[in-house]
Amino acid sequence: MPIMKNDMTKGFTLIELMVAIGLFASVMTIAASAYLIMIHISQRAQAIATGIDNVSFALGSMTRNIRSGSNYCGGSQALCQSSSFTFTDATNQSVTYTFNQPTNTANGSIQETINSGSPISLTDPSVDITRLNFYASGVESYNQSGDILQPYVTIIVSGTVSAGPGSIPQHFNIESSAAWRGSDI
Repeated sequence: MPIMKNDMTKGFTLIELMVAIGLFASVMTIAASAYLIMIHISQRAQAIATGIDNVSFALGSMTRNIRSGSNYCGGSQALCQSSSFTFTDATNQSVTYTFNQPTNTANGSIQETINSGSPISLTDPSVDITRLNFYASGVESYNQSGDILQPYVTIIVSGTVSAGPGSIPQHFNIESSAAWRGSDI
């Protein structure tokens, strides 16, 4: 008959369990921290993309209106350079786009005024416009000066987009152009 040996070495000791749980807790803490950092980075990227989309929408709206408008800068100058731009839109209303300077309480913005009404901000408060310039050429009519250039407007916008308090603002520079759809000859 074989002799049964009483073996008490099966299983884990308390020290082995404590080491295993400690390693597991450390790995899970690192993984959870990485996950939270990725969520924060994703939220910042979404906020910046939303701000840039807002500027893109405002600039696209401006160029569509300018393209279908007429009487740029009053139609009396060969070259018009300014931080505001006035023209007559397709519905025969006077439209002015202006740069609203930043203040201590508000960011700089692009504003639209129709028929000398109240200005409407086209940009979101998370966007701080620091520069808005319009360069228009060929705005004189052919009948007045013999100008044969097609009216053409270049818009330059600079600023920053903030992804919330404590985040680093992201700088942007955008240039867009609009040529008048009609013929001024």
